[in-house]
Amino acid sequence: MTESSIPAPPVVRRAVPDDGPALGELDRATWSTLHAVQPRPQPPYAPFFDDGHPPHDILVAEAVGAAGRPEPAGYIRVVPPTPLACNAHVRQIQGLAVAHWARGRGVGRALIRAACAAARAEGANRMTLRVLGHNAPARALYEAEGFTVEGVLPGEFFLNGRYVDDVMMGRPLAP
Repeated sequence: MTESSIPAPPVVRRAVPDDGPALGELDRATWSTLHAVQPRPQPPYAPFFDDGHPPHDILVAEAVGAAGRPEPAGYIRVVPPTPLACNAHVRQIQGLAVAHWARGRGVGRALIRAACAAARAEGANRMTLRVLGHNAPARALYEAEGFTVEGVLPGEFFLNGRYVDDVMMGRPLAP
């Protein structure tokens, strides 16, 4: 591989309202029972952003796509897990998607790192998430980024004819 053929690392930024259509497309294109517990989205599609999912909660990774220009390669949604003041020090990843064409290019890792940095900047000192037990690639990525299993709800979901565990993971956000 020549230096010029090495893909540039993704640029991670806060989402803006105009990202909605592209992120909605990305979300639908990456839907899988490997990570989704909701049924496959069907037309007419709901907007990606709504009152409960504003652009501020989303970080977008841009990478150079097939057309040779930056385009959304993935996103991560990070929110306070509850509205309680006693839980304000925690942020939770409630969605991570990487476009098929961008996988293996460090997009997921860049999103997780940017999300942790943004949460720290907001005063959080802990990050949590939930991942399906059978999602080995996501679990490996989270573990590589310092998350550990903190609990398991065995057989919490019934997907594709089998019971699947819901795995809770977390990590401190110390600098």
